[in-house]
Amino acid sequence: MTEQPTEKQSRLIGVLREGVSLVQMVFYKEVKDLLIEHHPEQDIKTLLMLAGAITNELFGTPNPDPAFVAFRREHRTLIEEEMAGLAENLPQLCPSITDALRVQTLCDSQEGIEDAEVLNTAESLGILVKDRTLPLPSTFMTQVRGLGEKYQLIIAPVQISPEDDQSLAH
Repeated sequence: MTEQPTEKQSRLIGVLREGVSLVQMVFYKEVKDLLIEHHPEQDIKTLLMLAGAITNELFGTPNPDPAFVAFRREHRTLIEEEMAGLAENLPQLCPSITDALRVQTLCDSQEGIEDAEVLNTAESLGILVKDRTLPLPSTFMTQVRGLGEKYQLIIAPVQISPEDDQSLAH
């Protein structure tokens, strides 16, 4: 049985999850642009929903709303086709996605959720950079802030103390 995180760890987990969410937003933007390029015949609403479905699929966060469940089922083949090409089409994001998925899995583990399915999916798609080490929380947040700035997404700076930096590494 996993221990519940301390209050300090819970705050750190929240900050790290915000970083993961930022990587998801960047991924969504890139996937949306890819879909617009690959499927110019599709209407924008469908392409936006496809980008959301692919993002949710990769990060293991499917939308439970019945309309989205039906959309996902209806477009399953296209979603799978586009996901199969992610490593080739978005190689520049693979390191950030790898870090985000590993941090997400670590946060889940700290909260008692043991499920490596998102990592297995990313590995099977060729997105997971296997020889990349898990960054410390401060390094991850610094990388995420840089990514956010590059994509002109606004995030508030988050200070992580050296003590917090080491608390999840053990």
